[in-house]
Amino acid sequence: MKRRHFLQLSGTALAASTIGRYAVAAPATAGDAADSAAFLAARRFAELSFGHIAYVERGAGPAALFLHGAPLNGFQWRSAIAQLASERRCIVPDFMGLGYSEVPAQQPLTAGAQCAMLVAMLDQLKVEKADVIASDSGGAVAQLLAARHPERVRSLLLSNCDTEPNSPPKGVLPVIEMARAGTLADDTAKWLSDPALARATFGAAVFHDPSRFTKKTIAYYVEPLVSSPLRRAQYHAFHVALDPNPLAGIESVLRRSRIPVRMVWGASDTIFPLADAEYLDRIFPRSQGIRRIPEGKLFFQEEFPGIIAEEAHRLWQLA
Repeated sequence: MKRRHFLQLSGTALAASTIGRYAVAAPATAGDAADSAAFLAARRFAELSFGHIAYVERGAGPAALFLHGAPLNGFQWRSAIAQLASERRCIVPDFMGLGYSEVPAQQPLTAGAQCAMLVAMLDQLKVEKADVIASDSGGAVAQLLAARHPERVRSLLLSNCDTEPNSPPKGVLPVIEMARAGTLADDTAKWLSDPALARATFGAAVFHDPSRFTKKTIAYYVEPLVSSPLRRAQYHAFHVALDPNPLAGIESVLRRSRIPVRMVWGASDTIFPLADAEYLDRIFPRSQGIRRIPEGKLFFQEEFPGIIAEEAHRLWQLA
């Protein structure tokens, strides 16, 4: 698979306008440097049997668990938790094989293993139940958590993510092939020396405004993935573990779920189309419907954190 396919396919100021008390958008500015420094300073590690799991925790009150996509890490949710920390204890882990979590070479990186890691983390942090907010591959893990441990999930806010009929999505298959071939890390590492390339390819594929994929943001996401031979191998292993479908057979369980669920979906995403949100709306008995973001792409959560905050606040009133 040619590396250009990966680049093409997967390729803190608040905005002036607001919805209620929440900012709609957080445009990319020089403030990203301050954001990354603050997030770095706030990082902690949960010492689990799985390894040293990196996470950031802010706020107080009932717990909210934020699950990121790939190749991102918890930094994806920085602006959303800034708006929600006044009403929730926001816990933002980095998945094994991504971000700053450190796990041994033999640790499985499947969605099922990620789910088990989260349960162990919640136990260590003495969290009995959490409101879960998730996107992309994190959404697959969130659904597994809801199916296998429903007692741990108070509510579920899903944005552009895997569903049983679309996991892994066709648009991600070339990336998985590159991971199998061992070339994915090398291609991702190029973003560090060529941010313009990162914005023109990956950034354009996943953001409405690729300029928000700043040099500091790229570094925060990419540096841990390519920092050592082990981390490169685990970055590959994470993607290889996306196939076969980690959600196979889950629909029958989710159809019996009593968890309130809301979908917030970027309607311009070509990887997880609106049909995926509509599918989730049909199968969850307590679905609260779909909010469509016309200009939103896969990682719109970074551009429009106020929408995530607003929808989370509304869903939490029902849980």
